[in-house]
Amino acid sequence: MSRAEDGITWTISAADSYGGYLGLDTLLAAQHPRSDVHDEMLFIVIHQASELWMKLALHELAAVMQGIRADQLDGSLKALARIGRIQVQMIQSWDVLGTLTPHDYTRLRPHLGASSGFQSWQYRELEFLLGNKDARLIEVHHDRPAALARLRAALAAPSLYDETLRLLARRGLTLPQDHLERDWSLPYTPSAGVEAAWKSVYDDVERHWDLYDLAEKLMDLEDRFQQWRFRHMTTVERIIGRKSGTGGSSGVAYLSRALALRFFPELWSLRTVL
Repeated sequence: MSRAEDGITWTISAADSYGGYLGLDTLLAAQHPRSDVHDEMLFIVIHQASELWMKLALHELAAVMQGIRADQLDGSLKALARIGRIQVQMIQSWDVLGTLTPHDYTRLRPHLGASSGFQSWQYRELEFLLGNKDARLIEVHHDRPAALARLRAALAAPSLYDETLRLLARRGLTLPQDHLERDWSLPYTPSAGVEAAWKSVYDDVERHWDLYDLAEKLMDLEDRFQQWRFRHMTTVERIIGRKSGTGGSSGVAYLSRALALRFFPELWSLRTVL
């Protein structure tokens, strides 16, 4: 392919072109509607785009955790800020999917088979890394060995919050030993001792500025995650009401229970005692 600009002409190979670099032929050929229902393309593209955003969020989260483990928070704080902007895009995607009316979805639903968003292994890995550990939730992924291996690794490893608490301990703050070394695959249990450690940070912000900044960015992350969950719930209820979801999920009932989950519980409870 030849390209002319400012009187200069040169040849660009397909591999070096915009489309080649981004793999657009593959990406734009990945939509395979199973029906002639107009809205199926909307449903596919929204969910594929969400998976791409989750892939980037996981990439950034790995950098966040690497920086925390190395006690180099500048990069972690930058990556957390980027994750926040990714979350905004994901939250806004529900506005687009919400243009799907109950009538539209009724025509589409028979073609979805047993597929369900609850089968997204990237979403499950994201929740594991953020601390919502539940070994039962990986059973659905046994048909994908690579994904299953990633989920098992994330389940067995310290979460973002676990790594953050270990950082606080390395900085000299007093934390319960059973929160610094434990079976990481088990759900996190809130602790008054952890809340007291965070209170020390918030009581002396100037001394612990980077830890304070990290804590507030964790709050931003969870706040936006809750916004995403809420918009997910309301979009589903707007489209299908209280009916069961695809893949055997309980739909709105499950999504409403998820709103009670906390990734960083002491950062929330701390607000009451400050």
